[in-house]
Amino acid sequence: MTEVLMGYDPAEDLDTPEAISVFINEALKTEDAAYIAHALGVVARAKGMAGTAEVVGLSSEGNPTLKTTLAVMKALGISLTADVVG
Repeated sequence: MTEVLMGYDPAEDLDTPEAISVFINEALKTEDAAYIAHALGVVARAKGMAGTAEVVGLSSEGNPTLKTTLAVMKALGISLTADVVG
């Protein structure tokens, strides 16, 4: 018998600023630009993608620049921080 697993959407659990902070910080630790962009998309979906895109003037085209990414983060109420490594 094959077990059917239901899809999990992490956006459903991002219902507090603290949860969003932990989620984004874990994504930043990966240093994987594609994963970080995906994580920002999950947060945007959790907060309402249409409203977020409208606030920062995003279209569905292209690869976001750092300027756009920072604007999205600001619209989502999160900021980028740096820690000393090593």
